[in-house]
Amino acid sequence: MTDPTSPNATDPVLKVEGLVMRFGERLIQEDVTFSLAPGTIFAVMGGSGCGKSTLLKHLVGLLPPAAGRVLYGTTSYWDSPEPVQQQLRSRVGMLFQGAALWTSMSVLDNVCLPLALQQPDLPVAQQRERALEVLNWVGLVDAAQRWPSQLSGGMKKRVGLARAIVAEPALLFLDEPSAGLDPIASKRLDELILDIRQRTGAAMLLVSHELPSLMDLADDGIFLDADSKHPIAHGAPKTLCDHPHPTVRAFMRRESLPA
Repeated sequence: MTDPTSPNATDPVLKVEGLVMRFGERLIQEDVTFSLAPGTIFAVMGGSGCGKSTLLKHLVGLLPPAAGRVLYGTTSYWDSPEPVQQQLRSRVGMLFQGAALWTSMSVLDNVCLPLALQQPDLPVAQQRERALEVLNWVGLVDAAQRWPSQLSGGMKKRVGLARAIVAEPALLFLDEPSAGLDPIASKRLDELILDIRQRTGAAMLLVSHELPSLMDLADDGIFLDADSKHPIAHGAPKTLCDHPHPTVRAFMRRESLPA
C-alpha cells in the first residue's frame, strides 16, 4: 500500500491554501496562500503583531486554523487522522526561538532525542554517531558532554539546529533563529543555515524580522500586514525593497512610514 504521507519529489514540500487565522472572533490574517519548493528558504515577514508566530503554530500542528489547508506534499495535515499527523510531524525539524534545549540533558543527549523518539530501533551507538556527526557540522562536537547552562546563546542555537536536522527532515522550521544574538553570532548562524541547506537539501521556512538574515537567507517569502490582515507582498526580500506598497518598502528599508 502507498504511504499517503510519502513526499513526491515534484510536489511542493509545503503548501498553504487560503489559511484564515483567528483568536476567537478576532481576525489575525486571512487568505494566506503560498508554497515552498524543495531545497528553498522561504521567509515569513512582517511587523510585530501581524501573525507570524500564529502562522507557524498552524503549520507545525500546534493550533488548527479557522479555515484553509496546510499540505505536506499532497497530504492535508488538518484533514488527516492523528496517526497520519504524527507521521508528518516526524518528517519536520524545528529550531525554536530560544533553542528549547532540555537543561537536564547533555548536548549530545539533546541532539540524540529526535532519533530516540522517531527511530527507537536504531542502536544507541548509531544514534550517538549520527548526533556527533551533526554536532561536528555546527562546530560543537567538542561540547557534546557539556550541559546547556554551560553554553552561550549562539552555541545553544547551533545545538538546536543540530537537533533539528539529526533525523534528516525534508523541511525545517526556523523561528526567529538570530533573535537575541550579537551581529557576529547572528552572521555565523546565517552562514551555518546556508551550509546545512547545501549539505541536506532540506527546504526551510524562516520566521523573522531581522533584515540582515532575511536578505542573506531567503529565496522567496510572504509579507503579512497587521492593518489589512492580509498578505500584501510575495517575493524574495531583496526584491521587496522597491515594492510599491509603502508598508513593505518601509519595513525592508528600515524607514519610517510617511505621516
